[in-house]
Amino acid sequence: MEFRIADTFTDSLARLTGDEQKGVKTTAFDLQLNPAHPGMSLHRIEHSKDKHFWSVRAGSDIRIILHKTQASLLLCYVDHHDKAYDWAARRKLETHPSTGAAQLVEVRETVQQVMVPVYVEAELPLAARAGVPPKLLFANTPNDELLRYGVPVEWLADVKEATEASLLILADHLPAEAAEALLELATGGKPRVPTPAAATADPFDHPDAQRRFRVMTNVAELDAALNFPWDKWTVFLHPEQRQWVERDYNGPARVSGSAGTGKTIVALHRAAYLARHHPDCRVLLTTFSDTLASALHTKLKRLVSSEPRLVERIDVLSLNAVGLRLTKAQQGAINLASRAAVQEAIDAASKAVDGHKFSLHFLVTEWEQIVDAWQLASWEDYRDVSRLGRKTRLPEPQRAVLWTIFEHARAALTAQKLVTHAGMFTRLAATLADSTHPPYDFAVVDEAQDLSVAHLRFLAALGANRPDALFFAGDLGQRIFQQPFSWKSLGVDIRGRSRTLRINYRTSHQIRQQADRLLGDQAVDVDGNTENRSDTVSVFNGPPPVIRVFKNEAAEIEAVGAWLAAQVSAGILPHEFGVFVRSDAQLHRAQAAVAASELPFKVLDEHAETTNGEVSIITMHLAKGLEFRAVVVMACDDEVIPLQERIETVGDDADLQEVYDTERHLLYVACTRARDQLLVTGVAPASEFLDDFGFVRESME
Repeated sequence: MEFRIADTFTDSLARLTGDEQKGVKTTAFDLQLNPAHPGMSLHRIEHSKDKHFWSVRAGSDIRIILHKTQASLLLCYVDHHDKAYDWAARRKLETHPSTGAAQLVEVRETVQQVMVPVYVEAELPLAARAGVPPKLLFANTPNDELLRYGVPVEWLADVKEATEASLLILADHLPAEAAEALLELATGGKPRVPTPAAATADPFDHPDAQRRFRVMTNVAELDAALNFPWDKWTVFLHPEQRQWVERDYNGPARVSGSAGTGKTIVALHRAAYLARHHPDCRVLLTTFSDTLASALHTKLKRLVSSEPRLVERIDVLSLNAVGLRLTKAQQGAINLASRAAVQEAIDAASKAVDGHKFSLHFLVTEWEQIVDAWQLASWEDYRDVSRLGRKTRLPEPQRAVLWTIFEHARAALTAQKLVTHAGMFTRLAATLADSTHPPYDFAVVDEAQDLSVAHLRFLAALGANRPDALFFAGDLGQRIFQQPFSWKSLGVDIRGRSRTLRINYRTSHQIRQQADRLLGDQAVDVDGNTENRSDTVSVFNGPPPVIRVFKNEAAEIEAVGAWLAAQVSAGILPHEFGVFVRSDAQLHRAQAAVAASELPFKVLDEHAETTNGEVSIITMHLAKGLEFRAVVVMACDDEVIPLQERIETVGDDADLQEVYDTERHLLYVACTRARDQLLVTGVAPASEFLDDFGFVRESME
């Protein structure tokens, strides 16, 4: 007998309390070992449309819903008695007549009316509110086409009547592949039609079914699935995404999109695809930090766990780690200059040059973003360089003084035989330009918006404009570490090969819509490539974010603690919480709030490793790569975000915009780590960014 587990089961299991989950897991193990054991207390569900639905007791009031035949046993759902039976009464397992895939389908006649919740109704376009009939999104789409996308027959009429207001609600009632195809159509795309299965094929072997149903061959595999429900967005590509993974590009390409649209997943699959289709190649999967590279490596192993030889041909490293490895192999060991050593050299040089009033902060950023980044070797280069990202106006006499300081600083570093990261990558780029055998045939880069000038110069040399050699994934709205600069000027021209992903799989419609208000509808890079965020949609709904501002820190801490405790009572587990603050200075507030909830917690360091059973407390700069069911963003006070210390170091009013942009990006990144629940708090006077969330300043608590 085949023993399977459905994603609806793991999703429902995650909503139970810890003690309830223990009982369910024990029962699941017993079922796998001997489903016919007389102690299992199996009961057929009489009122279900599908006569193969059974229930099994997993606690005093907890019931597991099974689909049981002579050939297979499928764990479908788990909940408290009445909710579990209600779920089973409204579902049936069937094979789709067009695709041949197994589907758990909600019975249409049990749905009295597909209602649009109030929070969606409030967002109707003005024309709809004025009495103009809403546009039917799929009225002209042939039924045969809808069926090929996986829409169940009995839901065709509802799909034909779908509008912008009702689509998300309707999608909640449909199988995943159908919902995703409709969302793609609604946003102007053309979904890929899956290949129909042969009439004699097992419906569970269809790719669409394999996304939702997983065979458990032994107890160990079941244990892993129950403790760590598989990441379906890592293992399975969505129709909208696959085409960008499997396409051939005649130059550098980039996928972009807001947080949660699957950019990292596309990057992972692109790396695996290239290695799989070019058996003799070496692939580099990289990003800007060791922490994110480690997370990529974990996900890649999960993705290609059945292909160990594939893993051997994909190097997953941070860019700095790649640079050090290649430099050592080609040039021998070098001494990299730390940021502290660079600052010390610049400080000494500044004191040796009279007649200027430049602050050390300004000098260091000018060095990092202009002089060292572009590896300027002469006064003429510095005088004439385009100052993208450095908006401070500098007359030529002032530049001359600055160049004198930087010449002194560079001489000091050279005397100590120290090489900067930018210098290392520039040398590597020069070496690669003269090489006919690059160390990697293909490079796939995640979080590309935070690449430095030196990183991109190296990657440009590595790719050498070969077809498919460079593939980037990133989001301009999440740029928090680097100033903007022109990719085209460094030989990486993605025009015509850039695609914005529009469907958000991670964050609820309500949270995504609120967070997007921080950034605006469009993001444009220096080369004129545009990312349109206005037509992004989420695949599921949830409660709206909560924004609360308090009179003092004590009130904020108490309220956050109470909110965390309430969410635990609702079924969220400790490790499913993330609590974010702007910087280390606010960590004590987060720690006090979690302590007030009586939940265990862990303050994450640069490795950003979460721990099962503990709330994660994190600064915003470490947020990338993380996600949680529920997120609290605390200490959103005036002078905290945007950080007053950064504002005070601005040398010119024109630089303020860049500070505000990156601070907005920080808050956006933190908020979009949330899947289902988001609470944003601060102490009066609150951050001006909360006004974008719709916060009314009179509503202090």
